[in-house]
Amino acid sequence: MRARPSQPPILCAITQSSANNQRAVGLSEAGSTDWSPPADMRRREHVPLALLYMIAATLLFACTSAISKWLVATYPIGEVLFTRTGIALIVCAAFVLPQTGLSVFRTARLRHHALRCISQACSQCFLLIAFSMMPLAGATAINFSAPLFATLASALLLKESVGPARWTALIAGFIGVLIVVQPGGDTLQVGALFALANAVLYGSVTVGVRSMTATESTQTLTIYQLLLLTLLFALLLPLGFVWPAPVDGAWMLFNGVFIAIGQYWWTRALHLAPASAVAPFLYLSLIWASILGFLIWGEVPTIAVAVGSAIVVACGLYLLWHEKNARKVPAASARE
Repeated sequence: MRARPSQPPILCAITQSSANNQRAVGLSEAGSTDWSPPADMRRREHVPLALLYMIAATLLFACTSAISKWLVATYPIGEVLFTRTGIALIVCAAFVLPQTGLSVFRTARLRHHALRCISQACSQCFLLIAFSMMPLAGATAINFSAPLFATLASALLLKESVGPARWTALIAGFIGVLIVVQPGGDTLQVGALFALANAVLYGSVTVGVRSMTATESTQTLTIYQLLLLTLLFALLLPLGFVWPAPVDGAWMLFNGVFIAIGQYWWTRALHLAPASAVAPFLYLSLIWASILGFLIWGEVPTIAVAVGSAIVVACGLYLLWHEKNARKVPAASARE
């Protein structure tokens, strides 16, 4: 008998999570969604409560990653992606539609929504393949390199300035990824390549989302993301579908609900405190993933995974700190 387990490391774009009045611009492992409360619902800051929300969200994100890894050992990847995204869509729609009505679907950038979701669909497929082929902690660590690729994509696609400090962080972060991937000789894991492909696509998606927030509300971004992803993943069902056992069906339900609740708690944390205060706690997902991987599959992180993960996390935190200080300079100049 196999033991029963548990976001896609919905690994979010940490380097930009405090922009636009702390509007959450994120990705996700079946889904990461981008949803923050409208301006008129913002309340005064409450940092301790925000930290509790973020810590709880990271635990749910790790649980959804573990559930997905568990399910893809028995069920087709398309089925796992469809069920969790579809359930997350239902849960999010239950919150969003009563507030916005059908106006949430009003958009002049349908093509951009479609392109974004195609990229995300490939990204999430790659991540689940990685989960099926390598330890949970290793795949999660590589996934956390997405902010590095987002910064690189911003420089190449949006022509944003990347100074020496950011280039140093990017290079060091990529070295950390290489340590985790171990590309030398016969040590390279195919699963690591899929995890790396997911990080590259995910980082690129966050850049696209950044440009779309200029005209699209976070509710519209969220609903279109989940709706189009559900439709795309439905196309995979004819390629393979296994009617789930009652217990596994319950895990599929929990998977989608956990993704929706985790995303809400993550956004709530950003609503109650500055992103610079709570975003670093997102990296707790890596610790939870390591614990769940050990408890469920007996996975013990190697020294290479531990060292590489530490480098990737340190570089991500440095980029977050650097972006925070970079925004302070123009703000101070404006006041003068």
